[in-house]
Amino acid sequence: MAKSVTIEIEADDGSETLTHQVFAFFGHTLIAVAIWGAMMLVGYVINPTYIPQIVISTLSFLVPLIAGALIIGARPSEIAPHVWLAGIIWMLFLSLWLLDLPTGPNACNQCAATEKIVRSFFSYPTPSGLIDDNGPFFGTWPAIATIGYGIGAGIVQARRKNSAK
Repeated sequence: MAKSVTIEIEADDGSETLTHQVFAFFGHTLIAVAIWGAMMLVGYVINPTYIPQIVISTLSFLVPLIAGALIIGARPSEIAPHVWLAGIIWMLFLSLWLLDLPTGPNACNQCAATEKIVRSFFSYPTPSGLIDDNGPFFGTWPAIATIGYGIGAGIVQARRKNSAK
């Protein structure tokens, strides 16, 4: 009588890890943008008379940077430092959309492609008139927030790896 032996091999196709990474990436991106949104909401509640765009840009970078460092300090994540990619992709997406917008009087009339993007995202030397002069609000500052969050998370992660050695 021969006994039959059955061996079950569980194949790991990596889909569970990939799913976790995707949710972590979008979760950290959402956290970074929510932190920036809360910062902007506080600014609107305070309602100062005038704040230069460079100050808002700096705060849009520093506040998520600090928050990202604190969050990753409390709960480590290998994905969080890569959130800056979402900001770059967002700016590229909006750049393509801006380049496709029609120009005209008070809307970046006779602007070249580079001038259209610079005047829309940075309002330099003057706002472009496209997307109701809200280019920094919709494009620049959320992207800067995700970049700051990713750098803050990366700094904490690098320190953690160096202290483990």
